[in-house]
Parts: sequence; structure tokens; C-alpha cells
Amino acid sequence: MSLVIIGGNECMKNKYEVLCKEHGYKAKVFLDFNSGIKGKIGSPDVMILFTNTVSHKMVKYALNKIDSSTKVIRSHTSSIASLKTILDTVA
Repeated sequence: MSLVIIGGNECMKNKYEVLCKEHGYKAKVFLDFNSGIKGKIGSPDVMILFTNTVSHKMVKYALNKIDSSTKVIRSHTSSIASLKTILDTVA
């Protein structure tokens, strides 16, 4: 299953990817608009938006690029613990 994370902390990117891999997801992590988000979102099964660390412009762009079948989860915090909780509930 594929997963896209929008937002988060730059120093946590590798930890996000490792945790997603442990839960059986192939993850793409986009921390800011300049990180090459254009054309790379694809059609993921799940999209996680860390709303505290991402701009409104990036959220709108990401939501316009996904299918209606993609499950969107918003989280105000971008910690590993919150990501783990989200992955446990999604799986």
C-alpha cells in the first residue's frame, strides 16, 4: 500500500519512512513545496497531512491532486508517536 505524508519535521523524514515501512507502507514524504511535490504525489491509498508544519497552499495543492478514493488523515502534531497511532488505526 502507498502512503504520502505532507508536512512534518525535516530531521524526522527518515524516521517517518522507516516507521511506514515497518507497517507495510511505501511512503513518500514531502516536507515543503520546494521538495519536488509537483507531479510526484501519484494516487496513494492514504494521505497524511501534518497541519501544523505545512502551508495552506501546499495542502490545497495536495488535495487537488489525489483521487476521491484516497483516505485523507489530518494531524496537528507531526511526532513519531502520532504517526504510529495513525498507522495503527489505518492498518
